[in-house]
Amino acid sequence: MMKEYLESTGIIDWQTEPVKEKAASLSNGIKEKNKIAEICFTFVRDEILHSSDHQRNPVTLRASEVLEHRTGYCYAKSHLLAALLRANGIPAGLCYQRLQLSDRPGTWCLHGLNAIYLEDYGWYRVDPRGNRSDVHAEFSPPIEKLAFDGSGTEEMTLPEIWPRPLPVVVATLSRYDDWADVWANLPDVLILDR
Repeated sequence: MMKEYLESTGIIDWQTEPVKEKAASLSNGIKEKNKIAEICFTFVRDEILHSSDHQRNPVTLRASEVLEHRTGYCYAKSHLLAALLRANGIPAGLCYQRLQLSDRPGTWCLHGLNAIYLEDYGWYRVDPRGNRSDVHAEFSPPIEKLAFDGSGTEEMTLPEIWPRPLPVVVATLSRYDDWADVWANLPDVLILDR
């Protein structure tokens, strides 16, 4: 079952040369998997700009595109983190939260993050979206310090860990060329059982 969380795919394309090279440079000489995971997380969180926070184009989807352009929405940043981890032999999946948009009451969207399989802790969620004055995510297992707690009324952290991105996320990032268009049309899913 762990095999699918190590695969290179069309979106989590860790077997492309730039992603493999970056993964190798991040783990250079380090043997301890938790430390490699932390370094990869910190790189994506801090060095890859969040598209809407920084109003950056292009809209990226594939891990290799995120690395090349150094920008991405939370979903795309989670694709890059999964790719860097998988390239280092660390199982990684994709997770989502359903959050209410504070600037658009009654409007919901998905937020993308990751789960990493750490031998000492099992699946551990991290959020590489990027910190700002009102957002602070960290790597501190076993305690999860996500960007958003998902505890608002009717908000939730979805329990699943997917080996590939949700189709609605892929469709949204594929449909638009400008960060502002993605921001105006963030993906969402209907939650039937609360």
